[in-house]
Amino acid sequence: MNAPVTAQHWFPLCQVDDIPRLGSRVVEREAGNIAVFRTATDTVFALLDRCPHKAGPLSQGIVHGETVTCPLHSWNIDLTSGEAKAPDVGCARRFPVKVEGGAVFLGLVD
Repeated sequence: MNAPVTAQHWFPLCQVDDIPRLGSRVVEREAGNIAVFRTATDTVFALLDRCPHKAGPLSQGIVHGETVTCPLHSWNIDLTSGEAKAPDVGCARRFPVKVEGGAVFLGLVD
């Protein structure tokens, strides 16, 4: 049996410079807010704005390297995968992002 085909659509969010370096910006949506992060090297990542531990707002955490530290209980979440770093276990949903000409686009599927 074939898996259903889903289409990914790229939605323009903002310019990279609109996201604070070592900070984030929140995309509000009914299915759960998305936190869009910018590292010191201007790499952009997007995760569901909920820590896998106690649903803390990752967008309010501290970004260091390619990690965000949850503001509630200091869990460290890898921005590249959404995985909690050991010894903690859990995962925040990751969303695809791309930067073209300084503009940030978020990839969402139907």
